Amino acid sequence: MTRIADRLAAVKPSASMAVSQAAKDLAATGIDVIDLGLGEPDFAAPAHVTEAAFKAARENRMLYTAAPGTPELRRAIAAKFKRENGLDFALDEIAVANGAKQIIFNALMATVNEGDEVILPAPYFVSYPEMAKLFGGVPVTPACGAEDGFRLTSEVLEAAITPKTKWLFLNLPGNPSGAVYSEEQLKALGVVLARHPQVLVLSDEIYEHIIFDGRSFVSFGRACPDLRDRSLIVNGVSKAYAMTGWRVGYAAGPKDLIKAMSTVQSQSCTSVATVAQIAAQAALEGPQEEVSRFREAFERRRDLVVREISAIEGLTLDPPEGAFYAYIGCAAFIGTKTPEGVTIANDSDFATYLLREAHVAAVPGAAYGLSPFFRISTATSEATLQDAIARIAAAVSRLQN
Repeated sequence: MTRIADRLAAVKPSASMAVSQAAKDLAATGIDVIDLGLGEPDFAAPAHVTEAAFKAARENRMLYTAAPGTPELRRAIAAKFKRENGLDFALDEIAVANGAKQIIFNALMATVNEGDEVILPAPYFVSYPEMAKLFGGVPVTPACGAEDGFRLTSEVLEAAITPKTKWLFLNLPGNPSGAVYSEEQLKALGVVLARHPQVLVLSDEIYEHIIFDGRSFVSFGRACPDLRDRSLIVNGVSKAYAMTGWRVGYAAGPKDLIKAMSTVQSQSCTSVATVAQIAAQAALEGPQEEVSRFREAFERRRDLVVREISAIEGLTLDPPEGAFYAYIGCAAFIGTKTPEGVTIANDSDFATYLLREAHVAAVPGAAYGLSPFFRISTATSEATLQDAIARIAAAVSRLQN
């Protein structure tokens, strides 16, 4: 007899967290390791955000809040959706949770029954399939390769939908690929979804403000308003405001779904910490100059990585259109041998080789459902990125056919 529930048998730990821990373990031995595994901005949160939290703590604003969030924060979120996305939501159509990940977790717990299918276009965020499996869901992972810009097409979507489909997940811009969808591309997906009224849509827009080359962001809710009654728009303050550890995510969607998600939260963590909610409100309502400054820095880093990777023979990289990752193709090195004579059989082996040989932590493409690639985070300084890519180039040059 085991004390661990059967449902955990098919669920893997977070691959990006596992890579980061492996980097920490290696660094603990005295080795200089560059950890590009986790997607975490290296900036401090805007000063007015931190000050709002200090002020709240000094005033002892520490009591429980309503499960879906304080009315003040939900009003700020509603105003954000109106101002930035052209979307109108009432307060009972908005929920706040401990990060966008918990929003997604709550949504799946509230809706997924055993055998329900969840369409996750690959490459996908590493936690999507594992969360679906926790609740008996079946991940369906159609490949969306570089030839399609790592984007889901209407034809691929149509082929993936079955009578058991409960959810379609979209990530705009995408982690790990940085792919951005145009309004026309989203509308094309909406045409397919209109023919399948049982399918709910979760649009994860956490990287909304990190978008490059003068592109304009279009929310799925804006592009496909006719699907409003079955769309959940997910966002948060972690990425745009460099507030990962504050753990504040939010979503807007149909009242019945938001109510069910709030019921789940009320019986798990109750609510998000009051001080964190006050800080998030300050982020959404306060000056936005830092968001633009962060975005400009991320674009410069993207440009550097694209330039440096292109100089390494055998590696490929389609310039990311948003987010702060590079999803690098390593097909040319599958089947090669390390200096010790070990065969690189897949991208997991390649990422392991980079950690051991170059002391650079990266996440293998297998974790995102599309190989052979590896992902590095570009949310660190230009000097660190240059050092990391120089190490990768040196390690790659030692691989033998």
